[in-house]
Amino acid sequence: MVLITSIHPILQLLDNDVLFWGLTACGLAQISKLFFEWFAYRRFRLSVLIETGGMPSSHSALVMGTASGLGLKLGFDHPAFALAATIAFVVMYDASGVRMSAGLTAERVNKLLEQKGSEDFEKPLKESLGHTRLEVLIGSLLGPAIALPGIVFIGSPLHLIQLFGLFQV
Repeated sequence: MVLITSIHPILQLLDNDVLFWGLTACGLAQISKLFFEWFAYRRFRLSVLIETGGMPSSHSALVMGTASGLGLKLGFDHPAFALAATIAFVVMYDASGVRMSAGLTAERVNKLLEQKGSEDFEKPLKESLGHTRLEVLIGSLLGPAIALPGIVFIGSPLHLIQLFGLFQV
């Protein structure tokens, strides 16, 4: 298997369980926004699947799932884990700080334009940009909760494909 995966980059990607489970955590966090939207506001909006902001933070799930997966695979004392954890903290800080502030600023600008009756802007500024600290926290817990068991008990997509007999190396 090592020889074939070193030759075929697609097989290398399919054998990357850390990337797969980090992305899976991100996707499941994004899908769960549908349920949070329903329970919080009693409305079903498919658009939350492609929007930023909201509960939980899918970016936080992605970076923490990936960082924890790297720690599991390489060791929590490995420099690659340190780098991944540092990037994860920057992303989460940015989501709850800078992006959240930008969203609040957009909300105020939209209200000012509405009060003035300004017709200059066809579309109001996007307000849902960042996350509350709770949304970031839930996303950061969801990431490892999905990625770590996935890596330990299931493995990579290539492993799954081989397990079901769809591809033999």
